[in-house]
Amino acid sequence: MSEKQVAVIGLGVMGLPMVRNLVKAGITTEVWNRSEPSILKAVEAGASRAANLSVVSAPIILTVLPDIKEVREVIANGLTLNPGTLLVVMGTVSPVAMVDLAEELSAKEIRVVDAPMSGGDVGAINGTLSIMVGAEQSDYEELLPIFQAIGKTIRLLGPVGSGQLTKACNQVVVAITLTALGEAVTLARKSGLDAHAVLDILSGGLANSQALQIKREKIESGDFTPGGFSKFQLKDLRFALESAIATGVELPVTSVVTELFTDLVKNGDGDLDHSAIIREIERRVK
Repeated sequence: MSEKQVAVIGLGVMGLPMVRNLVKAGITTEVWNRSEPSILKAVEAGASRAANLSVVSAPIILTVLPDIKEVREVIANGLTLNPGTLLVVMGTVSPVAMVDLAEELSAKEIRVVDAPMSGGDVGAINGTLSIMVGAEQSDYEELLPIFQAIGKTIRLLGPVGSGQLTKACNQVVVAITLTALGEAVTLARKSGLDAHAVLDILSGGLANSQALQIKREKIESGDFTPGGFSKFQLKDLRFALESAIATGVELPVTSVVTELFTDLVKNGDGDLDHSAIIREIERRVK
């Protein structure tokens, strides 16, 4: 792996553990981030720091940023993109915006790939992320060893934009599942049931899910320290609805869940974990 060189732009709850796993896999990794503490942690793990965006030298650049706005900002602020560079957008962005960016940069001979992830901070730490890739076959094959260092389930789903569209589908299921869990736990508690026992039953039957297993502790404890931010979940749901409109698909359940997440964020809980949707459900108890 030593011949592989990548740069990671964005060292948040996903980016930093990804860097650690890339380094463990023997991949030469340089990093850039707006805040210093995360850079120091990445350097401690074995990465090298880029003093600024213009000196990023890796031929493969992974951006782990909240939205396309931030991706465009780092490009405008001097991120080095030479002809032949592979720019891999690993944050969740609009599929439409993803295609637009790829078309713009292809004119400069810059290869663009979208590879959003699922699995949250736990998956990033454990190197078990699901990675949804939209790319040319040759670009995918070049990137596969890198993806294998940070993920477990990796699929090429079609041309650029396909990964983001798949992630939108994923986020529909995640948001609806977390909302359903919030409703079930609230109903159990308000009915006098032991929510812990109810969740044990759900975990052992058809209602079980990865969302339940990973988020159960947060839902039970009420400690919603973010793995996945509620405000980003809302953003992702809006991308799903945007895609649905573009394809003439109606998403009635997603529409209702989006309204709930909209209210959750309006009520000041946008920086909490997305499992905090139970707080919005509890607010509706009479």
